[in-house]
Amino acid sequence: MTKLSHKYKPGAPKIVLIVLGAAIWSFAAYRILKLGIDMIEHHALHHWTNYLIGLLGFIPFFLLVFRKVSMRYVNRIIKNKYERPCIFGFFDVKGYFLMSIMITMGIFVNKWSIIPELYKGTFFISLGLSLLASAIFYIVEGVKFIKSR
Repeated sequence: MTKLSHKYKPGAPKIVLIVLGAAIWSFAAYRILKLGIDMIEHHALHHWTNYLIGLLGFIPFFLLVFRKVSMRYVNRIIKNKYERPCIFGFFDVKGYFLMSIMITMGIFVNKWSIIPELYKGTFFISLGLSLLASAIFYIVEGVKFIKSR
């Protein structure tokens, strides 16, 4: 990065990027969990069965996907050579691209009613809990980062 572009980039301390990442994961978790709960409450006969299935689905979803992604992003922030990396650096370009595709797919699947609401609601519980666990992971790693300084 040239000195001029580095001077004018919107930089922030690394801990701010970690907090921003946690906030974005938390916001996404809230939105997805709210959708999932609404769908289950309106379409399920046995609500707790669907919540339990969503909870059971969360475990492999988080362990196999979201934990690895979160770990990669947090490590990338911590190991960044700049003390004040770009404020948008809590995700990489690939992460922004994948997130935009996932959001677009979610909107279309929801709009076109391809999948029954009950199944979407149960899946959204798994997804929302995974996002929430990722936000908690960011917070835990941020506390470790602060303590290590």
